[in-house]
Amino acid sequence: MAHTGTSHIDLSDIDSFWTKPLAERHDLFNELREQPGLPFFEEKDRLVTGGPGYYALTRFEDVAEVSRHPNLFSSAKGTLSAADMPDEFNEFYGSMINTDDPRHARLRRIVSRGFTPRRLEALTDNVALEAKRIVDDIIDVGECDAVRSISGRLPLTIVCDLMGVPASEREFVFDRTNTILGASDPDYVANDADVFAAIINASQDLATMMRDLGAVRAGNPTDDILSALINAEIDGEALTPDELVSFFILLVVAGNETTRNAITWGLHAFTENPAQKQRWIDDFDGVAPTAVEEIIRWASPVIFMRRTLAKDAELCGQPLRTGEKVLMFYWAANRDPKHFVEPGKFDVMRSPNPHMGFGGPGPHYCLGAHLARREIRVMFRELLTRIPNIHATGDPIRLKSSFINGIKTMPVAFTPGGGR
Repeated sequence: MAHTGTSHIDLSDIDSFWTKPLAERHDLFNELREQPGLPFFEEKDRLVTGGPGYYALTRFEDVAEVSRHPNLFSSAKGTLSAADMPDEFNEFYGSMINTDDPRHARLRRIVSRGFTPRRLEALTDNVALEAKRIVDDIIDVGECDAVRSISGRLPLTIVCDLMGVPASEREFVFDRTNTILGASDPDYVANDADVFAAIINASQDLATMMRDLGAVRAGNPTDDILSALINAEIDGEALTPDELVSFFILLVVAGNETTRNAITWGLHAFTENPAQKQRWIDDFDGVAPTAVEEIIRWASPVIFMRRTLAKDAELCGQPLRTGEKVLMFYWAANRDPKHFVEPGKFDVMRSPNPHMGFGGPGPHYCLGAHLARREIRVMFRELLTRIPNIHATGDPIRLKSSFINGIKTMPVAFTPGGGR
């Protein structure tokens, strides 16, 4: 139950709250944000029955405060679900995001060794080439599904190339990541199916592929990042085989789903706000820095992350006890009117724009933020330059999820031929 006055709101009810129109969701979050203290909700999860419940953080300043103090608000008990999962589950699915320092810092330092300036420069070139190929493939058709043909293809290709996954396996990775993050949606996991088994099986498939690729690279290293990660060391320590697999799953899931949804929501926003699209077209390079940030704020692909109290604390006047849980709702924080002028307006010139689309401040800020920004900018350069009248021709089919603000499909159309 939430605080008195908001009993009609249940953030744990996927079938009710998370299927509402986005404008209605925005209004309900406004109600929660205006309540004193912190609203508390019971847990409801298809994987785990029951649980002690959690406090919902919907104000920008509360999310920022928790993010800045990992010594008080721990990630080690799990970040991806309100429910308490087995330790093995958190280890397998979370990699760095389900750890605290010093282990988090160690993993991040080792992984960062794979992302040298030279490799990032080559990766930037690959992003531009792939974005061009995507538009080449659709330009004469005049219509397509934005997710499968545009927004889903770019980050999937880049992540697979990063980790040495052959092109023949991309559809396999796409399918398995959909199952992992779409487990609450019956289009990916049937209502009567064993959800836990479906997620585990999809993840084991990815893990097996990664172990096979890692074994090949260990004996025959190349210049890709997978080879670099296998051989990267900090003070004599390297990633264990299990840590490498865990990082790969984090990378293909987070690096694929989040950027995919940001690009798709951006296409939808420009359909709803054609003047904003024209403003970017008129001065692409000048507007790009603020436009990309606004797309990320607007999409807020990751809706929440969880933290668990490592010791007693207080937040917004609410006493919190060791072991209690808080969920940081980034989607709500990114629409807090105290920090964003007219937060319900999509504005490519918005500045300042201190959004939390890559997480809040602190050690868990997204390692791939720079790459995601680059992918969004380059993809829209190709689209708005070559097929500038691209627009959605139907409503997006949203993912049924409280964790990912996803779009499964969205039809788009444009003048065939465009600008070559």
